[in-house]
Amino acid sequence: MPPLRDSAPGPEAERPEYAGQYRLEARLGAGGMGVVHLARSSSGLLLAVKVIHAEFAQDPEFRGRFRQEVAAARRVSGAFTAPVVDADPDAERPWMATLHIAGPALSDHVKRNGPLAPAEVRRLGAGLAEALRDIHRAGVVHRDLKPGNVLLAADGPKVIDFGISRPSDSEMRTETGKLIGTPPFMAPEQFQRPREVGPAADVFALGSVLVHAATGRGPFDSDSPYLVAYQVVHDEADLSGLPDELVPLVASCLAKDPEDRPTPGRLMELLRSDAPMTLPATAPLPLGAIPSAAPGPVRVPAQRQPARAETTHVRVETPQSRAETTHVRAASHDVRAESPGVPAETAPARTRRRVRPRLLAATAALVVLALGAGAWALTAASDDDPALQTHASRTPHSPIRPWRTTLVDRPAGYAAEMPYCTAGAGAVFCGQSGLPAARLSPATGEVTWRHTAATRSRSDVSPTAPVLSGGFLYVFADDGRRLLALDPSKDGDGALRWSLDISPYEGGATVVADRILLTSADGTVTALDTTTHQQRWRRSFSGHQLPRFTAHGDPHTAYAAEPLPTGPSPLTRLTAIDPADGSVHWSRRLPGTLTLAGTTRSGALFLTVGDPTYDNLTAAVLRYDPATGQSRRLPLAAPLRGVSATVQGETAYLLAEGGALQAVGARTWDTETSVSRGSAPVAAGDRLYFTAADGRLIAVDTTSGALLGQTPPRLTATRHNGFLQAVPAPCLDPDQGRIYAASPDGTVFGVPTADPSRW
Repeated sequence: MPPLRDSAPGPEAERPEYAGQYRLEARLGAGGMGVVHLARSSSGLLLAVKVIHAEFAQDPEFRGRFRQEVAAARRVSGAFTAPVVDADPDAERPWMATLHIAGPALSDHVKRNGPLAPAEVRRLGAGLAEALRDIHRAGVVHRDLKPGNVLLAADGPKVIDFGISRPSDSEMRTETGKLIGTPPFMAPEQFQRPREVGPAADVFALGSVLVHAATGRGPFDSDSPYLVAYQVVHDEADLSGLPDELVPLVASCLAKDPEDRPTPGRLMELLRSDAPMTLPATAPLPLGAIPSAAPGPVRVPAQRQPARAETTHVRVETPQSRAETTHVRAASHDVRAESPGVPAETAPARTRRRVRPRLLAATAALVVLALGAGAWALTAASDDDPALQTHASRTPHSPIRPWRTTLVDRPAGYAAEMPYCTAGAGAVFCGQSGLPAARLSPATGEVTWRHTAATRSRSDVSPTAPVLSGGFLYVFADDGRRLLALDPSKDGDGALRWSLDISPYEGGATVVADRILLTSADGTVTALDTTTHQQRWRRSFSGHQLPRFTAHGDPHTAYAAEPLPTGPSPLTRLTAIDPADGSVHWSRRLPGTLTLAGTTRSGALFLTVGDPTYDNLTAAVLRYDPATGQSRRLPLAAPLRGVSATVQGETAYLLAEGGALQAVGARTWDTETSVSRGSAPVAAGDRLYFTAADGRLIAVDTTSGALLGQTPPRLTATRHNGFLQAVPAPCLDPDQGRIYAASPDGTVFGVPTADPSRW
């Protein structure tokens, strides 16, 4: 495949000849991330090929964002978008080729020809509503719908540019709540609650796009992006000049509360050519109906915001200057209440040009300059107050108090590690780099003891959660080269009772039920008793080279799934044994590259199926019943990358890089979580829990995928590594009614499981 070649050194002079096999014939346009070229496939199809700027191609953040753009565009390719023909996000200069859409962008058309006629605006709205319905059904939220991302094709509008439809990448610095968007077309929640942005944000943007199409300006206009941000959150939308018949519909799209906006399906009904352009009486405008004949500018009344002071961390990023962090203390309050002598409820509406300069201090905490032409980046990190102080005000009478504990005190600026924890024996046990284990009170988080035996640690080696077995607490130390058995009791002070050098065991060591399983380089497995540390059995297993056994709920069965040497097609050797004596329950050779996700009560297994073409991509889920030998392939809504999975009942839940969460099996749903890197999910009852790399603990309804609650991010710019190999899973403590999770600032926190919405 021909490489990309530059004919000039600087980014402004980039003229690569090829993207993959496609010769680039002409330049169509440029944006913040790259340049779009016209190309032609071998069969003659006209293509639009987006090539990342050379200066950004080596930046993991931009490369990760582009990879997410390709994945999102592939999921939604159809009648309302530009279908992806080919892409290579891992090339030296990443690129993506889509079908070329013949037609101008809405922004260019309005600039050249003026606003659209009312009938054209109506058709545009219907097409965009249908496009959003299709996009949201694919589990994607666009997050940057604007006139420049709408192409006016002969067969209807097409939505393009999915570069920010998901969290940018897997780096920690993108897990602080940063959101890319264009302020005049961003929804209020994108400024206020960036972690809660959902499909309704696209509906808000659609309303703003229709105002632009009908009037040539947006509903929130100012020369300053800071003022635009304030107006979007607090002020009324300026709907003057909008056709009267469109006012009620657009006003409903621009409701401040996401739940008050219509769905794309409802908009399609209202925008039918034979449908009246009024909302039914049974669904009044939540912010007050607006008479279409009202004199002067027509505005959507803004809801008052309670006055409160808060600290917001703002990161300013431009292509020239990356991360500059400032701390701004801002007061959020109603603008009208500041009018001398005029009550807030009766203050007259003011034009956009007269918003007071002193509000700039407040709005500066909302929006900052970002990455590329017309785009802005917002980074909102939680403050560094303890979790107890944060949550206690929400649940003052709760008998179970949240807490937050620092395990290792580190100098300012020193990179912390996320702790790995387990619960049991009336305590919480956690370990992290430099600290093999600590015992915490489940009620208060108070550290009872720390095991601080001299150990070596490297930041690139992830620890594992401690394991309770045989009356001991087992932890890995010395970069995983030594297994320690500690006294877990409160009075035992974590004293070392036994240790073993496991570096000779190339296949690693695992604690399964009451056995320690050690795998030698020749594939031989040795089992030690976790109570006496005496050898119980030693044997090799046919068909395996380096078997690594794990348990999934049943203490009498351990499983090893090992890919077989490369052949004409991938195969996996799957073996189940009794860890007590090493006897083999059964062993099978199954087609595909399989990874065990979990088991059902009946003994059936759910395994993820790797894509034979792309590494780290899951194509489907396989349900295998060893009792009957029958298997059933369960398709996914879309292929997933970097999957972590768990099984509950007859359903497998899969969380992927980029935030896609899918349920397959007895329950089937697909949702987006806004988590670019997450832990393995943990299922309990009707809840699914997982941790994000920014320290959020998230609870999801297992029946529908609906978000039930999440804790604030716990990430400070001076104390994280920038990238995590893995995110520790939370651990449940049913006896205490709590769940414990780790933060990238090195802390552990515990919250009650009763009501995640109050986290």
